[in-house]
Amino acid sequence: MTNRQILQAMSGLMAGMFVAILAGTVVANALPRIITDLGASQSSYTWVVTSELLAMTATVPLWGKLSDLYNKKLLLQLSLGMFVAGSLLAGFSQGVELLIFSRVVQGIGAGGLTALAQVVMAAVIPPRRLGRYAGVFGAVFAVGTVAGPLIGGVLVDTSWLGWRWCFFIGVPFALLAIVLLQRTLRLPTVRREVRIDFLGAFLIVAGVCALLVWTSLAGNRFDWLSWQTAVLTGGGAVLLIAAVHVESRVPEPVIPLDIFRNRTVTLTTVASLLVGVAMFGGTVFLSQYFQISLGKSPTVAGLMSLPMILGLLVSSTVAGQVISATGRWKVYLVAGAVTMTAGLGLLATIDSGTGFGLLSVYMAVLGIGVGMLMQNLVLAAQNDVPAAELGAATSVLSFFRSMGGTIGTSVLGAILANRVATEMTRGLEQAGVPAAGAQAPGGPEGGVPDVTALPAPVRAIVEHAYGVATADLFLVATPFALLALVAVVFIREKPLKTTSGMERLAEEAGDAGALASDGGPERRTPDGDGTPRTGGETGGETVAPVG
Repeated sequence: MTNRQILQAMSGLMAGMFVAILAGTVVANALPRIITDLGASQSSYTWVVTSELLAMTATVPLWGKLSDLYNKKLLLQLSLGMFVAGSLLAGFSQGVELLIFSRVVQGIGAGGLTALAQVVMAAVIPPRRLGRYAGVFGAVFAVGTVAGPLIGGVLVDTSWLGWRWCFFIGVPFALLAIVLLQRTLRLPTVRREVRIDFLGAFLIVAGVCALLVWTSLAGNRFDWLSWQTAVLTGGGAVLLIAAVHVESRVPEPVIPLDIFRNRTVTLTTVASLLVGVAMFGGTVFLSQYFQISLGKSPTVAGLMSLPMILGLLVSSTVAGQVISATGRWKVYLVAGAVTMTAGLGLLATIDSGTGFGLLSVYMAVLGIGVGMLMQNLVLAAQNDVPAAELGAATSVLSFFRSMGGTIGTSVLGAILANRVATEMTRGLEQAGVPAAGAQAPGGPEGGVPDVTALPAPVRAIVEHAYGVATADLFLVATPFALLALVAVVFIREKPLKTTSGMERLAEEAGDAGALASDGGPERRTPDGDGTPRTGGETGGETVAPVG
């Protein structure tokens, strides 16, 4: 494909990817209003967020495997259609039960978009040229992640729109993506007569969901050390062990276990998991810090995240262009991991009195690091696997990054809740104010204080508590970024391939066909002394057909 054709196809992919990311972030500032209007309970507040995240994370490996077996374009359009259906159901919901169900449908569609967009890019763009486009992909990912809360805040604050438009706003983008993909994306139809491993898929989804439900609710709905924890962790572990047993014995596993024999895939997977914990777990609470500790409105809080967006946008784009021009990529992974670690360490020094200028520098450093690192991990893995496993490798990285983000958000959220409660109790006692009834976010009542309604002395205590607790989150996230740096250092740099995934797939199929044919091209088999012997004559040995 020419650069123009690639850019045309990318427009549909980017529109689809944007709505997938937006679905998980746009409701952040709208949830209190949604729960109030629907008359729902605090537990429903949690599930409106968790259900979409669970469905997206758990189904990514299945979508990736399907992309190795069936038409990628059709699967991409199907996932967009599911997203549209879920969005419309959510926007018209009159009860919280339908809203939670619609979020599950949204999450399944978003899981497909998350996995398939990167798979399709690898299928049509050679790794040597992929860097420049991967930079754009990373920028879209960043904008969707950080701008979502801003868009949600503006929609909620606009009286003639309201919270329902948090769900409706993605529908035009998804429909536009379907049309653009139909007109611009040209992929050969792939049909392989295989049986999908539904049992393995079920065990993987069930096991992952059990663990994600535990990390989402532990410390909130029940204690970390409780019978619920034992049931969810024990059940999840048993299900995943059973999944490994099944996957190791079926001809077409959802996640091919032998893919982890590839050193690059294993290290990039570990790094993606750690990046998810560090980035999502650390940054998801920045909006809350802006609103509570600094006293900003939801809209202003969203705007204050712009330095991180710009840092990520510039670094991912520039690094992608340079990688495509030079073919060198490891130096940007290492530099990105170092810069991300430094950014998290700098943010660990903030408090309620930190000025916006200094905050902007710290956020920009973090954004620059993430921009150089996150998307290029996928590039390194895709460059080092057979074309037939591109979907599986890509979805594995996306899956572990999403799972890391989910776990990081849940665990760091519990740390935030405990530290805020401790700091508020200490501050109120020092001020001679009874601390009874003070709630930390995620507590039994889920109370997040309205700082505008508090007396000035109490407000200062609350602002200080959230400032100290948010800094602690970044301090906890920093070692995870450092471990990601260690994983990246051990990745072996290999030259970027100059053929696309589809071209490589055709070459691999051609090689297999040549080996399997009796009268095809020359066949080679190792001799006793290690030298190849050519031709159909093999002495007393039989050459086994491959394919």
